[in-house]
Amino acid sequence: MSWIVIKYLITAAVVVLVSEAAARSDRLGGLIASLPLVTVLTLIWLHVERQPQEKIANHAWYTLWYVLPTLPMFAVFPWLLDRFGFWPALAAGVAITLGSILLFALLLKRFGIQLL
Repeated sequence: MSWIVIKYLITAAVVVLVSEAAARSDRLGGLIASLPLVTVLTLIWLHVERQPQEKIANHAWYTLWYVLPTLPMFAVFPWLLDRFGFWPALAAGVAITLGSILLFALLLKRFGIQLL
């Protein structure tokens, strides 16, 4: 039980670090947010919990493929935010991300990579 609490606290601290850095500096916040901190923490947690190397490698492999279709949201969000406000822009960004993931999964399926 204490292990899960430690994981929650460290992971939450990373999120707070990113949001605090972003509040002080757009560039620094963006840089820190773009780092694969959650993925690195997840890989560490999987390793510490003695998960098989194949599982750890698969996590990194699928993370690569899921990151790519999330990028369009970051490209259009500032434009949407300027025109429609935060909540509509965020909702549209989520919809764009989901659509991109679906289309990307269909494309990769043709190459033998099963995402969904």
